[in-house]
Amino acid sequence: MSTLVRKNRSFWPKMMQDFFGTENPFELEENFGFMEKSAEIPSANVIENDHEFKVELSAPGFEKKDFKVEVVEGVLNISAEKKNEVKEEKDNYMKKEFSYSSIRRSFALPEYVDENKIDAKYEKGILNLILPKKALNMPKAKKAIEVV
Repeated sequence: MSTLVRKNRSFWPKMMQDFFGTENPFELEENFGFMEKSAEIPSANVIENDHEFKVELSAPGFEKKDFKVEVVEGVLNISAEKKNEVKEEKDNYMKKEFSYSSIRRSFALPEYVDENKIDAKYEKGILNLILPKKALNMPKAKKAIEVV
C-alpha cells in the first residue's frame, strides 16, 4: 500500500529553487542549457464556434510592440519579450537596474483554420486572436435555375 510523502522543503532546497530555478542546479533543460530559465507559459482560453476559434491569452505588463505572432508549419507561435533598463549617474555613484520578462505559447492548428486571415489585438493585458475557419465541405445555398 502506498502513502503520500511530503516533500522536504528545508532551507537548502528552497534556496536552490529560488536562485537557480530548480532544486538541483546540475539538471539539464530539454535543450541542454545549463541553468537556463525558460519563458513563462501564459494562461489561455480557447473558444470555438461554427465560424472561428477565439484565443484569449493573459499577458499583462506587455505592449503591442513586444509581441511576435506567427504561423510556422501549421503551428501558431505566440511570444513576447520585454526588456527594461534604468541608469542613473550622480557625482559619486552610478545605479543601473534592469529587468527582463518573456512569455511563449504554441497551438497546433487544425487544417481548416485559414492561416492568412488570423487577426490579433492586444487590450488591457489580454491578447485576443481570431482564427477563422475555412469553408470545407459546407453545404452551399440552394440556387434556383430557371427553365426557359
